[in-house]
Amino acid sequence: MAGDPDEIELMKQKKLAAMRRQMAEEQSAERMQHEAEAQKENLLRSILSPEARSRLNNLKMVRPDFAEQLELQLIQLAQDRRLPLPLSDEQLKQILVELGNRKRDIKITRL
Repeated sequence: MAGDPDEIELMKQKKLAAMRRQMAEEQSAERMQHEAEAQKENLLRSILSPEARSRLNNLKMVRPDFAEQLELQLIQLAQDRRLPLPLSDEQLKQILVELGNRKRDIKITRL
């Protein structure tokens, strides 16, 4: 009824190998994510003044998704040389005001 002991041991070893492989892949992905995050932080450090970085970090606590998109846009603009470097706090505030003005007003009217 029970399988051959060698067969059971082989199945256990295959399952263990698969689990180890999956764990290694997850660790590799996590390491790559940390490296990408560190690279992004280094780029932002060179793009933003300390005051602007502080403002962005505060924004990240309140609106993390918006701050993430803003970071990516700032990096792209800096790489395209379309931003003055380093970006001052006042300049970042102006960008935030402009982005806030673009926000759509949603109006719901009942028929």
